[in-house]
Amino acid sequence: MSAPPTQTAQTGRLVLVPNALDLGTELEVELHQVLPQAVIARAASLDHWVAENAKTTRAFLKRVDRLVPLSRPLQDIVIQELPRPRKGAAPAADTQDLRPLLAHSMSGHDIGLLSEAGLPAVADPGALLVHAAHLLGIPVEPLSGPSSLLLALAASGLNGQSFAFVGYLPVEAGARATRIRELDALSRRQGQTQIAIETPYRNAALLAALSEHLQPGTRLSVACGLTLPGGWCRTLTAKAWRDAPPALADRLPAVFSWLA
Repeated sequence: MSAPPTQTAQTGRLVLVPNALDLGTELEVELHQVLPQAVIARAASLDHWVAENAKTTRAFLKRVDRLVPLSRPLQDIVIQELPRPRKGAAPAADTQDLRPLLAHSMSGHDIGLLSEAGLPAVADPGALLVHAAHLLGIPVEPLSGPSSLLLALAASGLNGQSFAFVGYLPVEAGARATRIRELDALSRRQGQTQIAIETPYRNAALLAALSEHLQPGTRLSVACGLTLPGGWCRTLTAKAWRDAPPALADRLPAVFSWLA
């Protein structure tokens, strides 16, 4: 078996830069309220980026520039976009070769990886780029910042010693009900917290489905708009949510966690 690639003196780093959680919410917070100053300064120093969307990355860098001047004018910063996952391919199974996006790093430049919200490569297609960096022997530098999943788990009062992120649940009602019951049974067998997310305009529909198909005594936590003004987290039984459903905003991100 061959040894892994070795970093050379000329190799740059792949820097995982966290983002705020306010994208698309119309409630912009100041970056210094949710990101450490050292992270903001590190972002300002980078002039090569890979991101899901170049437009929103430029908007992020404008926010950075208000606090720490960018290393060069925004129009001179190189921003490459991640390819969209192939239709029908699970993110972890996608075989697209992302190594060309790291060519600047092989020439000695540090490259920032930015998610639309929260930590790159967590519930995010950026994980494939991180994998490519490891294949090339490029050091990966993760920076501290908000993760909606971990913030919601910490605030839920559910089991933080054993948990699983299950992503998006099926949209079709029958398949969604089956999946919820499966995950409820798994939670009961293993004592494991299950965590899911949904597109904000479907938040209310997912909460209704969870309230209906989880066992009545299963504890269900809803965290909505975390780190944003008016953000909240509440944990009740599934029956209690079903008896008194709240009005969930259709533009704010929410995280749903449950423990049977």
